[in-house]
Amino acid sequence: MATAAENAYALFEKAVGQPEGTGDWFQVTQDQINAFADVTHDHQFIHVDPEQAAKLSPWGTTIAHGFLTLSMLTHLVGSIPQDMSRLQGVVMGINYGFDKVRFINPVKTGSRIRASSTLKSVELKDPNTLNVTRTVTVEIEGEEKPALVADWITRLVYG
Repeated sequence: MATAAENAYALFEKAVGQPEGTGDWFQVTQDQINAFADVTHDHQFIHVDPEQAAKLSPWGTTIAHGFLTLSMLTHLVGSIPQDMSRLQGVVMGINYGFDKVRFINPVKTGSRIRASSTLKSVELKDPNTLNVTRTVTVEIEGEEKPALVADWITRLVYG
């Protein structure tokens, strides 16, 4: 008899290459950028000093840290509808890593961002564990180029 992970693997495998959807908009504020700077000890003026950024940066304003945008993936992807049949029996999902991350366009303070996801691959690691790789694109409202594109691997452990 197939395990929950093996059943999910078959469902994921059928969806490889398919878009999973687009999530909700999220506004990036200067307060969030400042808090991230405090936690990471990255207080470069392009992130935290609006006056200096207006004078010296090519964007004319402060921008979010690339790693702040990356760290928002869990939240941004959380609003993308999921096929719950593929998650039946999941005990936990953990970040496994990234195959590729590219920071393409800075996120200016006050911008709204959202994520879209395409299922890139699925790997059955053992009878109870899958690695699911999604290509996640973070779009910036009103911008032609996205903020980032990442191949994000999530390990799903089934009971």
